Amino acid sequence: MNAPLIDPFARAITYLRVSVTDRCDFRCVYCMSENMTFLPKKELLTLEELDRLCSSFVDLGVRKLRITGGEPLVRKGIMTFFEAMSRHLDAGTLKELTLTTNGSQLERFAKPLFDAGVRRVNVSLDTLDEGKFADVTRWGRLPQVLRGIDAAQAAGLRVKLNAVALKGFNEDELPTITEWCAERDMDLTWIEVMPMGDLGNEDRLDQYWSLKDVRARYAEHYTVSDLAERTGGPARYVRLEETGQKIGFITPLSHNFCESCNRVRITCTGEIFMCLGQEDAADLRAPLRAHPTDDAPLQEAIRAAIARKPKGHDFDYSRQRADGQMPRHMSHTGG
Repeated sequence: MNAPLIDPFARAITYLRVSVTDRCDFRCVYCMSENMTFLPKKELLTLEELDRLCSSFVDLGVRKLRITGGEPLVRKGIMTFFEAMSRHLDAGTLKELTLTTNGSQLERFAKPLFDAGVRRVNVSLDTLDEGKFADVTRWGRLPQVLRGIDAAQAAGLRVKLNAVALKGFNEDELPTITEWCAERDMDLTWIEVMPMGDLGNEDRLDQYWSLKDVRARYAEHYTVSDLAERTGGPARYVRLEETGQKIGFITPLSHNFCESCNRVRITCTGEIFMCLGQEDAADLRAPLRAHPTDDAPLQEAIRAAIARKPKGHDFDYSRQRADGQMPRHMSHTGG
């Protein structure tokens, strides 16, 4: 039962992303509808069930655990979960416990997260313009996020900024965001917008800004060196020699990164998605709840799901339509 998780393409699954809630205090235009209908709380895994589920994955060889949402820090009692997961860090079976956040709650939670063993956080931030920030998040307030970033760095957390590249929105801010991160010794990763959720509200083709173009923009102003580094995620990295910064590019559309995929995603309802860009999923909540004191059926279900992991996704904008579109909102699967 303790053999590692290996998918059909000989990729070891060592990275688990777990959504702990579908709720968020923002309504980012590429992630959610403004008027979202959230799941009934009884459908969500309890914090104790999340503990059992994540612990089973750790037993099966997962070494990196990223907590996502929605916004994970709006989940009531979430720190008890982080504190529980710290036992795997102490035991050396889990190498990294981290989270992706919009930063709105970091001012409150930065120190407790550090105390629980979290050492890095990814903060999603697409603009440093207060008006544009309010527009893209609909409900967000930029000063609150900036205070959260300050608190995270003061607590000793390493902060990486994740920015979705949006044509006509933050193209002009590329140097501003880059320099702002350099001044604060923060790495920066750009992400291509993905065809997920309700495209009736936001046209992804109009928003899509290829990261090939972003890299070319950097080359106009900096000496850009490719890095061989991989962090267990989908990003490819370059270094800007003038600032020493590491810049990441997550390119599900312009450069498919599936050949090295080592991760799966769990939704807040206990569904496992073996690929972000495919609809195939498996239910882990049923064996979790049917066998509250026996993890063997759960681990069998996990192995059966990994055996169905596809080679890659089908996201494609090349034919001027959003091929491979997923009807799920990113908040459902976990950002």
